[in-house]
Amino acid sequence: MLTAYAENNEITKARMLFDEMPQRNTATWNAMITAYTRSNSHINEAYELFCKVPERNVVTYAVMITGFVRVGMLNEAEKIYYEMPVIGRDPVVSNAMINGYLKLGELEKAVFVFDSMVERNVVSWSSMLDGYCKNGKINEAEVLFQKMPEKNVVSWTTMISGYMKSEQWTNGFELFSKMRRVERIEVNSTTMAVMLETCASLGRFKEGIQIHGLVFSMGFEFDVYLGNSVINMYCRVSRMDDARNVFDMMNKKDVVSWNSLITGFVQNGETEKACTYFEKMPSKDVVSWTNMIAAFSNQGRVEDSLRLFNKMPKKDGIAWTAIISGFVGNGRFEEAFQMFIQMSREAIKPNSHTISSVLCASSGLASLNQGEQIHANVVKMNMESELSIQNSLISMYSKCGDVNTTYKIFSSIRTPDLLSLNSMITSFAHHGLGKEALELFGKMQVEGYEPNEITFLGVLSACVHVGLVNEGWNYFRSMSSMHHIEPGPDHFACMVDLLARSGLFTVALDLIQSMPMKPHSGVWGALLSASRTHMNVDIAELSARHLIELEPDNATPYVVLSNIYSIVGLKEDEKELRLIKNRKGVKKSPGYSWTT
Repeated sequence: MLTAYAENNEITKARMLFDEMPQRNTATWNAMITAYTRSNSHINEAYELFCKVPERNVVTYAVMITGFVRVGMLNEAEKIYYEMPVIGRDPVVSNAMINGYLKLGELEKAVFVFDSMVERNVVSWSSMLDGYCKNGKINEAEVLFQKMPEKNVVSWTTMISGYMKSEQWTNGFELFSKMRRVERIEVNSTTMAVMLETCASLGRFKEGIQIHGLVFSMGFEFDVYLGNSVINMYCRVSRMDDARNVFDMMNKKDVVSWNSLITGFVQNGETEKACTYFEKMPSKDVVSWTNMIAAFSNQGRVEDSLRLFNKMPKKDGIAWTAIISGFVGNGRFEEAFQMFIQMSREAIKPNSHTISSVLCASSGLASLNQGEQIHANVVKMNMESELSIQNSLISMYSKCGDVNTTYKIFSSIRTPDLLSLNSMITSFAHHGLGKEALELFGKMQVEGYEPNEITFLGVLSACVHVGLVNEGWNYFRSMSSMHHIEPGPDHFACMVDLLARSGLFTVALDLIQSMPMKPHSGVWGALLSASRTHMNVDIAELSARHLIELEPDNATPYVVLSNIYSIVGLKEDEKELRLIKNRKGVKKSPGYSWTT
């Protein structure tokens, strides 16, 4: 009766019965402790009972330790583990401790327990194997896998998954083949799901079809979990007809099946088809609604996105974040702030993505006051140490012109990532602090960070602001020679700007001629701007002509060239250019500034 009450979550009745029992043995105490440990809210009652047990056995310790591990109370579990007689720890209790340590990322402590075990079972080995793989220690995992006295399908699947997650695709595929053909291990649905996920990530369509065929031949075609994995695989390799065929053939579909297909349509730009299936969906969850909100926003259909959001029966923080991000992504920053305020009134707690989106809106408006208010909320919510928010704060303060606070926030980051460093380098460069930008670039290389395209844009921009031509050339050339990064149009634009500002127009034109892609307006715009500084009419005319071809409605080349004509005394040319501009109906946009 005690066990029956416990298994049906009748904890109060179980305790009443326990208290009424005229006689109890160790099994009775264990049953009551087990009932308490099944509920996180009753873990303290379980421990109080544990302390009162007259005679504890291995099960008593195992149940209590497992209960503490489940709720993340590792210190309490550890204390009981080392109080327990050594002879009874292995393998069940030690396995519980290993899993608890691994769950909290304490790999070294898990290794210590594993190495201390006298008796290990396949669960012990598989748990450690999973721990090594999840911590990126694939070499240690390989050694452990080879030493395993007994391997089951979980062990093989864990090792295959480890290879895949560490991007050792060939090893993963080879181990999968060996598992089936050499060792004759019967794969399960988890193994197949890992392989399908890998094919999707790599875009390996042919292998994906083979795995799908294997799913069918092994009788897994009615497995909803695997069916969803197959749909996801086809969606991610842009084979939407195949994904839809699998979906239509499934005898049983759950909400994940519908969401997987709808997400696939959205990601492949087929919003109307996604909308059709969304309308047919028998039971929609928050994910379903949020996917469609994001889909409409990505297409610039903000009104449709808002209409759908307002129809949602229940909105969570993810849905609110989606609609706010949609407004931000479409440049409707004020409305993003209004939605954020409404979200706060609804007592929905924002997550780091929400905060990052609102800070992006502050950047878009160059509204330092609003950005500072969001920053204050971040501090109140104790989210200031989250890296994604710190990076967003760096971007916001930089774009609002407060480079001192930008650097202060950057300096407070314990372990900055590449995004943090790029943002700070770019901020220094844009605020005329080229020397500081280049010093930070040098420091990040010493510390082992590998720069990317964005890093070099910031570095080249810094060289432009400080006028370091030789250094700029060296950095530009090192992109491909040392870092295997091919310069893009924006990198060429920076170099053209750097050369032209220094009056090296011939070198700048040679560089433009060498570009492997067609120069965009930024390249010719940089040349035009420099030609105005140096009053080089020929270069100005050349640059303006290319700019007019690229952007016929842009008045800037007309205005700049006209001003140059005026300054150098070419009144007739100036007059003719103004007539051409007026005849084409090109109008100068009124100037404005968001900064005060």
